[in-house]
Amino acid sequence: MSENDLLYTLALQHVPKIGDITAKKLITNCGSAEAVFKEKKQNLLKIDGIGSIMLNDLNEKDHLVAAEAEIHFMESNNITCSYFKDANYPGKLKHCIDGPILLFQSGQININHQPIISIVGTRKITTHGIAFCEALVEALTPYNPIIVSGLAYGTDITAHKAALKHNLQTIGCLAHGLNQIYPKVHKKYVAAIENNGGFFTDFWSSATFDRNNFLKRNRVIAGLSEATIVIESAEKGGSLVTADIANSYNRDVFAVPGRTTDTQSLGCNNLIKYQKAHMLSNPLDVPYILNWQLEEPNKQVVQKQLFVELEADEKVIYNYLKEHNKQLLDVIAVNCNMPIYKVASMLLNMELKGVVRPLPGKLFELV
Repeated sequence: MSENDLLYTLALQHVPKIGDITAKKLITNCGSAEAVFKEKKQNLLKIDGIGSIMLNDLNEKDHLVAAEAEIHFMESNNITCSYFKDANYPGKLKHCIDGPILLFQSGQININHQPIISIVGTRKITTHGIAFCEALVEALTPYNPIIVSGLAYGTDITAHKAALKHNLQTIGCLAHGLNQIYPKVHKKYVAAIENNGGFFTDFWSSATFDRNNFLKRNRVIAGLSEATIVIESAEKGGSLVTADIANSYNRDVFAVPGRTTDTQSLGCNNLIKYQKAHMLSNPLDVPYILNWQLEEPNKQVVQKQLFVELEADEKVIYNYLKEHNKQLLDVIAVNCNMPIYKVASMLLNMELKGVVRPLPGKLFELV
């Protein structure tokens, strides 16, 4: 879209009482966002579902001023966006009535003909949940899917890291603008994700950080993909909201079952019990139910890397863990004669290479 179109679309998005559904209706009837601002109010009120309260602030000058500031932020930070009518807008999200009119992105996202799945779940993921999530992504690697999640603690970051480990494109959907990362501790994964995927958001850089943003963000996670997979969830939780949204979009939902006594499996068990999700007991249930087909030319490209090249300091840490099994970060640093900050950086690199995995309590072990 042209910069002028972007300016007026941002300005329309800035009007408080106009959400994505209303904005799409106005643009469709008027032909463009600019035409909406130039149309007489009496004609806009003739559009079905448009009321005078929605249009009260339409002609305020601060909408264009704010839009200009956001464009400056985008240009200064190499941020692009896709418009809901453009060809580069994610195809499945186009079919969602409440999909964003503008989707901002950073990184190297390339949504072509690859299958896309969303993996969500509790922030308090168990070791069983981590193991299943990692096994799931590994089993799906030959199909070369794009892995979507929300960059949150627990299930989300486990899914992103598993995708990076197997060289799969991964997309983090954010509940805030691209001027920040939440949680801050996950900033260390940003470069790796942007090099093999990136981030989507429909929030401006000036957006106030709000808990409700996470629920709004979930519609993007559900809308981007053909299926949403819930790894673990308590009886209530944001991942269940994402599953409900996916169901409302007529997308497939999968849930990993657990014991009836496991609090972090109650949500998944209920999804299965009330027939809101397929039971996912084997990772290969996903390609079977979704009817994915392997393409011979791609098999070699996505084949799991069997040998990983380690830096000299990484080899020291590797050999130490090989001899001593799981160890604390501080203990590794002392026995390998390296500063803690350097060991932490090395362990992160080794984790992304699939050599080590973190455990609760700052413990690390070889994979």
